[in-house]
Amino acid sequence: MEIITTHLNSDFDSLGAMIGARKLYPQAVCVFPGSQEKNLRNFFLDSSLYAAGFEKAKKIDLEEVTRLILVDVDHPSRIGNFASLIGRDDVEVHLFDHHPPSEGSIVADYSHVERVGAATTLMVEILKERRLPIEPAEATMMLMGIFEDTGGLTFSTTTPRDFYAAGYLLSQGADPTAASNFLTPEMTAAQVALLDQLLKNRRVERVKGVEVTVASASVDEYIGDVAFLAHRIRDMENIDALIIHVRMEDRVLLVARSRTTSVDVSVVAKHFGGGGHHEAASATIHDMTPIQVDEELAKILPNAVKARVSARDIMTSPVKSVEASSTLGEVRALFNRYQINAAPVMKDGEISGVITRMVVERALGHGLSGAKAEEYMSSEFSTVTPRTGFDTLRELIISGRQRFLPVTEGKDLVGAITRTDILHVLTGEDSPIERVSAKGAVRHARRLLEELVDKEAVTKLREAGKIAQTLDMEAYLVGGMVRDLLLRESNIDVDLVIEGDGINFAREAGRCWGAEVVPHTPFATAKIIFQDGFCIDVATARTEFYESPAALPTVEESSLKLDLKRRDFTINTLAMSLAPDNFGEVLDFFGGLRDIKERSIRILHNLSFVEDPTRVLRALRFSLRFGFSLGAQTEKLLKSAIEQGFFAQGRGPRLFRELKLLLEVTSPGKAIDLLAKYNCLETISPKLTLGDNARERLRRVDEVVAWFGLLYLGRELKGWRIYLLALLEDLTKEEVRNFAAAFNIEQGDGGALIGDRESSGAILLSLRSMMKGRTLPDKKIYRALNGRSDEAILYAMIKTRDEAKRRALSRYYTHLAGVSTHLDGDDLVSMGVTPGPIYRDLLEGLLDAKFDGDVVSREDEVAWIMARLEKNGVKI
Repeated sequence: MEIITTHLNSDFDSLGAMIGARKLYPQAVCVFPGSQEKNLRNFFLDSSLYAAGFEKAKKIDLEEVTRLILVDVDHPSRIGNFASLIGRDDVEVHLFDHHPPSEGSIVADYSHVERVGAATTLMVEILKERRLPIEPAEATMMLMGIFEDTGGLTFSTTTPRDFYAAGYLLSQGADPTAASNFLTPEMTAAQVALLDQLLKNRRVERVKGVEVTVASASVDEYIGDVAFLAHRIRDMENIDALIIHVRMEDRVLLVARSRTTSVDVSVVAKHFGGGGHHEAASATIHDMTPIQVDEELAKILPNAVKARVSARDIMTSPVKSVEASSTLGEVRALFNRYQINAAPVMKDGEISGVITRMVVERALGHGLSGAKAEEYMSSEFSTVTPRTGFDTLRELIISGRQRFLPVTEGKDLVGAITRTDILHVLTGEDSPIERVSAKGAVRHARRLLEELVDKEAVTKLREAGKIAQTLDMEAYLVGGMVRDLLLRESNIDVDLVIEGDGINFAREAGRCWGAEVVPHTPFATAKIIFQDGFCIDVATARTEFYESPAALPTVEESSLKLDLKRRDFTINTLAMSLAPDNFGEVLDFFGGLRDIKERSIRILHNLSFVEDPTRVLRALRFSLRFGFSLGAQTEKLLKSAIEQGFFAQGRGPRLFRELKLLLEVTSPGKAIDLLAKYNCLETISPKLTLGDNARERLRRVDEVVAWFGLLYLGRELKGWRIYLLALLEDLTKEEVRNFAAAFNIEQGDGGALIGDRESSGAILLSLRSMMKGRTLPDKKIYRALNGRSDEAILYAMIKTRDEAKRRALSRYYTHLAGVSTHLDGDDLVSMGVTPGPIYRDLLEGLLDAKFDGDVVSREDEVAWIMARLEKNGVKI
């Protein structure tokens, strides 16, 4: 038996998610684990038809359950008697929830946990993706779930995905009026009186600098929907963290709500024997008076509140500074080099002031490029320590109008905070970066590692974290491997960034592993090579700047954040901690997780394509590989870089390498369409166009390359060369040579490309001269094609429209390419034949005899050789 259930005191979001789950698991039975909130009970009483398909918990034989599907809940304490199913070997657990895992969360066999406003949103997205139909009545109930948990799409926890899900339900026939009527019932006189009492009895507790509002009341009779009243108070008074407790009859009902990451109300509820999530929790308390509840709250609140963000959490380190004696011209050069707008001015090793770009630019406008920085710096400034709280930081930067805030430890400059850092926190729900560090999320990342990465490689990653720790360093897995793990794709390109000396780390790791270490000192990188060929690339955390557009970067040692900031796209800026205590923690400084969810390619800064034009092709490649779209701003800047000629400036081996990689994606034809769409073809070569003839050739390339792949010959085909040959077909021989020269590839790929072009033409000429209306014997086909590259032969097949030639080329691969004689030159030596031109005559003649059917076995070939030698009077 399969059952779908949710949390105790079920609400409309529980109901909506259960309805969605029932469409995914049509054999499952929906069961509430216990009571429902008053609104939901009234809904079922008024609309008994909707209750059809729901079974009572007491009628379920737990011994018969084989699969437990949980929605909108992840803790065993909140699912009643069904908690006994958790951990049973014969019960498979599937879990769908919209709150991050917490301590004691259920470890399911399958989990779908994402932070959105409502659990129902997740179910709607899955149903839409799988194209499962939703009836209007179902859509209405699911819409009620989204509306309830997002406050009608107004709560701060609401995400764009909740809006899209609600819109989709409307398209499926949901009735928003009916949903609203059930969710916003009129308050009874008793509820109004209770609300008034709670408002009058509220107080503010300040814990670790965070305000928590506590309200209490006492009534003689039972009044339902206290949770509804909590929402009303929170919204009326704009409260971030609220705890209310009401004495009713012989119990105290506690309801807690939080809209800030600084307060986890589930800690409070669990202390009193209840449960819930970070944002919403409740408990029914027996054997305590309201006064005793307040006393316990005073004890437990410090455990539920974490200190707000401090300077250490958001500061940039290390900081670029200027000397007091530096000229303003030198200061501007430093600003441009590192893309910063302010810097501390140092004198005798201490901060003496702060200078900004605005001041420098105005001074230079007056011809003061030779003036000293100390003459125009601001000497009135505040500093903070790494422990300074966020409220103080915000006050200094916003109210105090200080754009740049140095962070010091004693007299030492250890970091800096800017207005951008403050805004990042204010718009990021008190978190300077997104850290997927909740235990369940870390388990998820570890599970992906274990599922998609070789066990030995995972062991090496764990050991790398331990080695770094012994050296007082931090090791992080970065780049494509982290990105692909989150996309559930296998990737064994291990790139590590070390906060510390990466080369020293690599040497110590190589010593521990018995592996070869190849350092590259100019770039502070190293490669660790194991005996089985497995490699780990190690880099010191570094920053970089470009002396000019399209130039190679100059690098300097830096921090993890600044190292990731130099990456090409946000989806490639994710890092995974390898530290033993935090193994699997994913750090996201620049919105990479968001862009993976939104399936978007975005650059990190507006000059990205100007400084490195190869990123233009990389952006197109990633969009094709992952099915992502270019962000609007990214697309605009990509077009601008092409139109202004920066892409053309980047022509060289690096750009050609990116072109090859782009043409090696699953759909090279689509890649070429993108090149044409963004006017890249003309930049690659002025006469390169994608007309009807070129499109027809590319269509034939698709067919021929696919046909060759189905032959399973075990021959590695460089398909990119064939697609590029088709694109360059209308160019003259000289223009193709100019193309190779422009990319500086005449001796490598360019030479092979030109060779294939000439070879394909020679093949067709040879076949035409030999055929003359006749069918060629196999040995002539073999002689014409053997030794030619597969790329040249297949391109000849693409170019010709002569069916006879196409059949001959096809026959070479289907019947002739693998033909060879048993004997070779070594055998002739063994037979005593003196080396010389005779070897070629004998072996070619022997191959002809094989094609003519005169020899079959090795013995036949030996006899044939002996007869030929005797005929020619050669004695052995």
